[in-house]
Amino acid sequence: MPEAKTEYKRPLPRRHGHAKEFYEFCRKHELRFQRCIDCSAWRHLPRDMCAQCGSFRWQWAQSTGRGTVFSWTTVEQPMLRQFADVPYSPVVIELAEGVRMISWLMDVKPEDLRLGLPVEVAFDDVTPEVTLPKFKRAAAA
Repeated sequence: MPEAKTEYKRPLPRRHGHAKEFYEFCRKHELRFQRCIDCSAWRHLPRDMCAQCGSFRWQWAQSTGRGTVFSWTTVEQPMLRQFADVPYSPVVIELAEGVRMISWLMDVKPEDLRLGLPVEVAFDDVTPEVTLPKFKRAAAA
């Protein structure tokens, strides 16, 4: 794994319960989501019960890490000083497995965003303990 940055100033995700497991996989540079054993539905945010069939049987399954930009917003006025470097655009990524997650697109300026832009996961080791799943433009297949 690449050496982690030591001066990360932004808030870090809470790492308790299922979220702790999710971020432990990210630390290993693995993007994993829960998948129902009974109906095969993928889910994110992690939780005990499947919203599709009600099953409590699930496993952590590896994602391809590939998806597309589903939506975004561009922030021009920061609410917290840790996010003063504006503009920036949090994005909603729809992954190949069908789950959606909010993240950062590392190599695309806000004015260059477009719906359906192909992306792939790019792990960012922000501290020695925390790795965040961010995204970059997908390499040409």
